[in-house]
Amino acid sequence: MSDVKLRTIVLYEHYFSEFYGRQRQKVKDKIVWTFRIIETQHHIPSDYLKHVEGTEGLYEIRVQQASDIFRIFCFFDDDKLVVLANGFQKKTQRTPMAEIERALRIKKEYEQEKECKNT
Repeated sequence: MSDVKLRTIVLYEHYFSEFYGRQRQKVKDKIVWTFRIIETQHHIPSDYLKHVEGTEGLYEIRVQQASDIFRIFCFFDDDKLVVLANGFQKKTQRTPMAEIERALRIKKEYEQEKECKNT
């Protein structure tokens, strides 16, 4: 794994940090390890980052620690910045629509806030 950062992961508001704070240390370590892949690899395998079907620009960071599966929603800003939204533990095959809708609301909030700052 290269140490050269190609992307920067940033937190937006409190959404991700609240989720992260509730996790066991092994899960936190795996999340940080996965972030490092996303920040340093030219081609990110879909095992770690995948576009959410049916959405415009929403992605899920995929983390698995033992038999526990986690998803962290994110989106890109200017191609080099990965903005983290909400995260959750996945307990069913399908991603709950409420979690996707929450991530889309966070993305819209971020974009509106950025637009206000640029005007």
